[in-house]
Amino acid sequence: MNILYLHGLNSKLSEAKNAILERYGKVQAPDINYSRKHLQPIEILQPYPETEFNVIIGSSMGALNGYIISNWIGRPALLFNPPLSKYPWSLMLPEAKFRRGNASKQLLLGGRDEIVNPQETLAFLGRHLQDHELEIKIDPLLGHRIPVDLFEEQVASFFSKICS
Repeated sequence: MNILYLHGLNSKLSEAKNAILERYGKVQAPDINYSRKHLQPIEILQPYPETEFNVIIGSSMGALNGYIISNWIGRPALLFNPPLSKYPWSLMLPEAKFRRGNASKQLLLGGRDEIVNPQETLAFLGRHLQDHELEIKIDPLLGHRIPVDLFEEQVASFFSKICS
């Protein structure tokens, strides 16, 4: 299984989270500079022309790009606190580039996130419920950062569904 992991703004995939992901497959975690351009789905995929990603996992700005890539290549995604409401819906549904598959999404939103407003994300998704299969979990005590134990729990839940 090929996993594309997309980190957030000014962040990287930690060794602990990478070890969790490696239990499920080969991890590609490109180093992305979001400060010059937030939306980079084409640039993110460019270094991997021969790789067929089975799943996309992303956090914050990486979750935003992961949402777009998931739709583009038709693969499921696990997304942590994506700032979806900051961009037009038309950007979230680019024309499919590859064979479409299951582009279901599992999202975890922090109820106390001070960087990405969970209410705005929910309102945004609510306007487009007919477009995707979504599983949304809101942790009322969670902020923007995802603790390793919660990351591990969400990853296990995600893979249990897509591998069954």
